[in-house]
Amino acid sequence: MVKTEKSRISKAEWGSDVIAEAIRELGIEYIALNPGASYRGVHDSLVNYLGNTKPEMILCNHEEIAVAIAHGYGRAAGKPMIAFVHDIVGLLHASMAMFNAWMAREGVIVLGGTGPVDANHRRPWIDWIHTANVQGNAVRDFVKWDDQPASAEASVESLIRAYHLASTEPKGPVYVCFDTDVQEGKLEQPFEMPDFSKFPPPTRFNADPAGLDHVADLLMNAKNPAIIADFLGRNEASTAGLVRLAESLAVPVITGGDLYNFPTHHPLNATDSKNELLSEADVVVALDIYDLQQILTRQNWATRTNEDILKPEAKLIDISLRQLLVKSWADDHGALYPTEIQLAADTGLAIPALADIIERRLEDGAGNLGDIEARRSKISSIHDTNVAKNKAVANDKAHEQPLHLATIAQALFDVVKNDDWVIGNGDLRGWVQKLWDFTSPHQDMGARGGGGLGQGLGHAIGVALANRDKGRLTINIQSDGDMLFTPAAIWTAVHHKIPMLIIMYNNRTYGNDLGHQSNVAITRGRPEENKTVGIDITDPNVDFVKLAESFGAYAEGTVEKAEDMAAAFERARKEVVENGRVALVDVYTQVI
Repeated sequence: MVKTEKSRISKAEWGSDVIAEAIRELGIEYIALNPGASYRGVHDSLVNYLGNTKPEMILCNHEEIAVAIAHGYGRAAGKPMIAFVHDIVGLLHASMAMFNAWMAREGVIVLGGTGPVDANHRRPWIDWIHTANVQGNAVRDFVKWDDQPASAEASVESLIRAYHLASTEPKGPVYVCFDTDVQEGKLEQPFEMPDFSKFPPPTRFNADPAGLDHVADLLMNAKNPAIIADFLGRNEASTAGLVRLAESLAVPVITGGDLYNFPTHHPLNATDSKNELLSEADVVVALDIYDLQQILTRQNWATRTNEDILKPEAKLIDISLRQLLVKSWADDHGALYPTEIQLAADTGLAIPALADIIERRLEDGAGNLGDIEARRSKISSIHDTNVAKNKAVANDKAHEQPLHLATIAQALFDVVKNDDWVIGNGDLRGWVQKLWDFTSPHQDMGARGGGGLGQGLGHAIGVALANRDKGRLTINIQSDGDMLFTPAAIWTAVHHKIPMLIIMYNNRTYGNDLGHQSNVAITRGRPEENKTVGIDITDPNVDFVKLAESFGAYAEGTVEKAEDMAAAFERARKEVVENGRVALVDVYTQVI
């Protein structure tokens, strides 16, 4: 590695000491791990060389949990966390969570170990079956980069590069594997540690100024503009800029997916009228959209057909860095969709810049103020109607059993609304966004990923870890099927005193697949009542209260009546807020 002007002599004695010290130099605070012999050298260095502080180890009972925690922490803290996994077996366990991080475009640093690459140093059997050529092949198609450095010096450079790539937009997971010989080799001479400040991450990716001017022209001349936004909530500047942009021209904002992009109670939030407004639009600005086709078409899942919502003459503007992370293994990029202009840009820079251009033009007298105010009044009325409709559903469904998701969302918000709350996972099929007052990106840390079950609980724990010292109440709305993949994550949260409120969204079935089986049966003229076979989680019903209590958490339920929810939620909330505990309330819900 190239020496720096202010390099210093490290006290490291072993290769693993160098690796551990480099991790500290990067500012990593926590490492989620399941222990394993392939990185026993680094484990020892973290404990006996660094004292298990900065970074501190977070012990997990499965690698999928470790990576999910690192994913959630990075999402909430705005900086990467490390997950350490044991050799080939740990990496394969971790691979689903890594794919979730890839699909969520979240920077997670995954580190691993391998048996000696030098075959002469391998123990019989175990070191052979746990040594790959090379390990990164197992996950290379859904990480931004992987490496297997062959020396302590190369390990430092690899870690710096991994940190840069994981934390630079478009973000994604990275994997670095350390040879046992490198870790356990004694240094023959004092190690010269470089000055890490001389290796800053790259600057952000701004938009082409001419492209921004063209977008401004299209918006200023539009009669029925609309904005759709998906991944903005990862950046405060993006969401603040979007508010300015929308307000300047009274443009309705439609949020995609299940992440925060725009204040839910803002009068220009018209998400529930998406199809109506997009079908009328002449100019549509797509901001950090994951899959344009998904959000701009109506899907008929029974017939597997798509119908365009936009008019053929509508002009679509695409601003994102999506195209920079396309690979050929998984078709996670969606279909190509026709656009007027594509701007490759970090929306945290592009949206405020676009808002500046629009505001200057309005100050100079451009634009039809009468049209703008008429549009503002129209969208505000649409918004108010949607809000009233959603509250009416929650009230009308209040006494249904099993409990309706809207009723649960409203009851939970009434209990926590005065707290500094954060949703670490789950949204009750969108009812949380419909009924809660989201005003800031930090409030919605939803576990967006690749659809792999087992993600939610670990992700929420990572969010809660990032919020532990901020006095924020982290809430995990936890579906039952997802919980059963990684229930041991509760032990990690309890053991490391990571407070969190868990509301079990327990419908005793794999609800998503129930809908699919229903559609197939109806399409084929077969008995719909058989849809539950091989899907329902019953006989016996899972006792999530006893499960949580077995790991040391506070738990109660199962709540089945609306009138019992508020008191149960409040008791659990008190355990979290006042006693710093993990608390779970099991709620029996409808399948929606």
